[in-house]
Amino acid sequence: MLKASYQIPSLPPTGFNGEDPAILKALAVAHRHLAELKGCAKSIPNQAILIDTLTLQEAKASSEIESYVTTQDELFQADLQLADWVSPASKEVSRYREALKYGFSKMQFDQGLLTNSTLIALFQLLKNSTDGFRHMPGTVLKNDRTGATVFVPPQSASEIQQHMDNLGHFINTPDDLDPLVKMALIHHQFESIHPFSDGNGRIGRILCVLYLTQTSLLDIPILYLSRYINQNKSDYYRLLQIVRDHGQWHEWVLFMLQAVAVTARSTVDLVEGMRVLMASTKQRIRRELPKLYSQDLLNNLFRHPYTRIEFVQNDLGVSRQTAAKYLRELVGKGIVLEHAQGKHIYFINQPLVNLLSQDEIL
Repeated sequence: MLKASYQIPSLPPTGFNGEDPAILKALAVAHRHLAELKGCAKSIPNQAILIDTLTLQEAKASSEIESYVTTQDELFQADLQLADWVSPASKEVSRYREALKYGFSKMQFDQGLLTNSTLIALFQLLKNSTDGFRHMPGTVLKNDRTGATVFVPPQSASEIQQHMDNLGHFINTPDDLDPLVKMALIHHQFESIHPFSDGNGRIGRILCVLYLTQTSLLDIPILYLSRYINQNKSDYYRLLQIVRDHGQWHEWVLFMLQAVAVTARSTVDLVEGMRVLMASTKQRIRRELPKLYSQDLLNNLFRHPYTRIEFVQNDLGVSRQTAAKYLRELVGKGIVLEHAQGKHIYFINQPLVNLLSQDEIL
């Protein structure tokens, strides 16, 4: 059997100084932007809009880190739930979003606990698998460019289970650590245990945002964390390994605090853009189609950047004929665009798609 190249430490790690001045300064900035995000999210009347729309963007960015690359158009087409359109990469992204949403709902059911059973369920959803933690030795992490082994995680099933039990205790037991510092430690520990045969990076990033909701730093899991990691991928992997090789936690924690601060700030801008766009769309429908307006219709157009007659029918509780009539009237006023592909017809909230696409390249 391979021998693990890093001894998984107890958390918090011995000698780690969470009161370091640089960490305290970074914490103040990260907390400020995170609090702003928590507050501005409440400006969107239906939180399901943010959960569905922003978690899809997070899913896209997180999946790109693992080389599952899809376009916004493919992503929104996949969200139409028309199976014959969905690319393999889009399926991966969609499963990521469903896993994140499931984890959030499961925490509510489990009184806020983040348990191993929840993490296993996330893996099973993400990978469409019935497996649990790794039970066969042989897993190694290699350099994508050179093929050289850079890290050997714990190999035996009993070790993995023990480490995950210890991590679960650390996650769910209150202590004096700042929760953002604790999130950084949790994420590193999870990635180093590497408990699953695949998808550890994505599940580890889901774990981060779920932990922020567990600690009430966010009400809903909408932190757009993966984009920062994707844009700084080499630093992310380098700092993960520096901790393993040299026990240097300081720079890793600072990196994760910076990731929280930057992504919270950019997500605030995105949420504010959505709020303004919703308000202007509401005013326009009320002015140009007053008999048509309802909050449920507005919510549908922002929860589904690409929508279908069936979505409007279900969300508004109207007949298919009425839903089709509503959408065609919106098309007539230029509020949505109608597209046909083969036998399928769908409707695009183009200003929202433009906003999400613009945010993607900032």
